[in-house]
Amino acid sequence: MYARILDLPEKSFFLFGPRGTGKSVWLEQRLGHAALIINLLKSSEYLRYKRDPSILAREVAALREDQPWIIIDEVQKLPELLDEVHSLLFESGHRYRFALSGSSARKLNRSHANMLAGRALLKRMFPLSLLEVGEDYSLQDALRYGRLPLSVTSPARTDKVEFLDAYLETYLKEEIQQEALVRSLDSFFRFLSVAGMMNGQLLNIANIARDVGVARSTVQGYFSILEDTLLGWYLPAYRNKAKVKEVAHAKFYLFDCGVQRALVGRHRDEPSPVETGALFESFVLNEFRALNSWRAHGAQFFYWRTEAGTEVDLIWKRGERATGFEIKSFTAWQEKFNKGLNVLLRAGDIEQGFGVYRGDTVQKFGRVTVLPYRMAMEMAREGSFVSTP
Repeated sequence: MYARILDLPEKSFFLFGPRGTGKSVWLEQRLGHAALIINLLKSSEYLRYKRDPSILAREVAALREDQPWIIIDEVQKLPELLDEVHSLLFESGHRYRFALSGSSARKLNRSHANMLAGRALLKRMFPLSLLEVGEDYSLQDALRYGRLPLSVTSPARTDKVEFLDAYLETYLKEEIQQEALVRSLDSFFRFLSVAGMMNGQLLNIANIARDVGVARSTVQGYFSILEDTLLGWYLPAYRNKAKVKEVAHAKFYLFDCGVQRALVGRHRDEPSPVETGALFESFVLNEFRALNSWRAHGAQFFYWRTEAGTEVDLIWKRGERATGFEIKSFTAWQEKFNKGLNVLLRAGDIEQGFGVYRGDTVQKFGRVTVLPYRMAMEMAREGSFVSTP
């Protein structure tokens, strides 16, 4: 068991995260003393509350006053329970505290579910971070098999591969088929393979639709499903002051390198050098995203690219303060890697510029500071990139 960076809130909260990221384990570790635990993945539990959601209020009324926590796992399966939770919070003056976990926000959004009007915090769970695993961390395994807890802790490579196979089957069966999110599972499966290959690249919806053999609007809907089921996220383009024409299309990143490789059927093979570069960039961005969320730094993420191809992999922005990052899977840094950062630094679009690489030493190239990736993660956790330089 690895200690997670996410702190337990003092008041009621939603905990969203993709399947397999360890939400239920974390809740058990932190709230094993909870007075009432409801797991809606169990058909008996689901059917009982489906027939009569008001059971929840009667069960909570029977709890002792020294038992304030109630866990509802996979709450998106029964959105009507949130009305009961809302009423209980209001009527009790927040004496009861709810931990409401879920692996998809889609059903809640589509049903206009009661999100408790700010009475519950929103927290997110991500795959294991390098900073959580510590000395046990293998970058090569993280890039090849990902960082989902069961992948990290599986002792053999064959176990990791079989876990990823099972993960995709579970996702397709439980999240997509059971919830009837798509009309054609075959088309969606073809889309997943293309989405895996397009990970971290500029999105061209028309080209993807042609490759999958479906309408453009269908592909847009498929990407929405990945976003709502928390398997992927958009990285929008950055609007800046530099006197150049920028690319406006967003990028789309899957949440885990292992899942991304499994989607394209590469998880049984060693990553090629070209693939390793793309995986390392995705790995760093997902680490930064998790640490920003866990530590509530409040930063927004963007990328920047010109039509001529000059690019900055990540802009970390909070308010008027912005920091740029170039990410390279090399052990030696080259001056040419700083081109995009220097353009934005000269234009005043970013206050700081950093390179992140697999080398061991901190280096300085003019206004660009190059960091070993482990040090960059530590700084990301502490919020150094959004503090005053």
